[in-house]
Amino acid sequence: MTATTEPVRDRIDTARGDLTPIQLATILLFAAAIGFTLLFLQEAIAHDAMHNFRHGAGITCH
Repeated sequence: MTATTEPVRDRIDTARGDLTPIQLATILLFAAAIGFTLLFLQEAIAHDAMHNFRHGAGITCH
């Protein structure tokens, strides 16, 4: 059985070729907003809501 792995660097290079600079900036801004919210809003309800949102958006967090 051979496992094919795709390094993160390859994914980033693919995204650079497919996305416009504005789309990349939007993605980075969104990721920063999620990180900021989780870091500074440690209320259980806010944390759980953002955690569930990330899963709903297809982001694996654990």
